[in-house]
Amino acid sequence: MCRTSATPPHISLMAAAELRDLLSHLEHGKGPAAVAALMAIDPASWEAIEQRLAAVGGDIHKLLQSAN
Repeated sequence: MCRTSATPPHISLMAAAELRDLLSHLEHGKGPAAVAALMAIDPASWEAIEQRLAAVGGDIHKLLQSAN
């Protein structure tokens, strides 16, 4: 069976938790921990996060800046 459409990117549960931790660390001024959480997000989940933000008119830069 051949699929004609690609499966949309999916945010894994682990990536969602890492994103939550990233924002929490930024809010508390814990830069190194925030970077570690960011680096732990897998590429496919990252792509899905960016697409979902774009769909609602946001972008990752604004999201990260608003957490400070």
